[in-house]
Amino acid sequence: MTTFAQRLLPLVCLSLCTMQSAHAADFTEASSNQAWTVSGNASVASQYVSRGFRQTWGKPALQAGVDFVHRSGWSVGSWVSNVSDRYVENGKLEWDLYGGYSGSLAQVGYGLTALYYRYPGAVISAGGTRYDYAELSAGLSYKSLYAKYNYTLTRDFFGISNARGTAYFDGGANIDLGHATTLNLHAGEGRVAGAGNDYWNWRDVKVGLTRTLHGGWSVAGAYTRAFGATHAYDRYSTGVPDARGHIAYSNPAKGSFVLSLTRGF
Repeated sequence: MTTFAQRLLPLVCLSLCTMQSAHAADFTEASSNQAWTVSGNASVASQYVSRGFRQTWGKPALQAGVDFVHRSGWSVGSWVSNVSDRYVENGKLEWDLYGGYSGSLAQVGYGLTALYYRYPGAVISAGGTRYDYAELSAGLSYKSLYAKYNYTLTRDFFGISNARGTAYFDGGANIDLGHATTLNLHAGEGRVAGAGNDYWNWRDVKVGLTRTLHGGWSVAGAYTRAFGATHAYDRYSTGVPDARGHIAYSNPAKGSFVLSLTRGF
């Protein structure tokens, strides 16, 4: 059985890699011939909300990431965050692995990224479907505007079986307001593929502000909300009782405010 400490091991490793990346970045700046640049980040957030859903069930989140970017445009990276087992059955951790290519033509940016989302130990008790899934993400940007289309490659999608072809559209803008402040706007739409799986379709929106501080720090605040196509999320539960035999219910899509503090390296 995977212990909680084992599940948090990737987060610890990434945190160490993030601290080491500060030294790697200094070395990169010192050598203009360096092919790769390394950057890292670590965050503490009031909660973790992804695509409109409260992954930590309204509780705080610790997050860290590291990215390796080649001057040719290729990149690989990883990012981790804690999650709640009340939202992800038997899950304590989300561990993302990704790699791809990005470039620009005049003021138009483009990119193609493959992503694999891991939830160590997380599995649906009834049926054994895992939460792990893989996506291919294609994106375009123009000045402050961006659009991404994510397509699920694996048979299953976040605990939903036979959902290959699930699509998520992410569009928005990051508008420079001056004074080191950015307005963040986002709208998303998720269409879950597979017979009967449209029960889980949703839309989500987010509006927030990010303020860049000195020393690589930034602070962000955002309001986010998801809207289910059905009542699937109104009283969501994994159906698994806790140690006291209590089954937790909540609406993970309800409107939430998220405050986060991030340090980049």
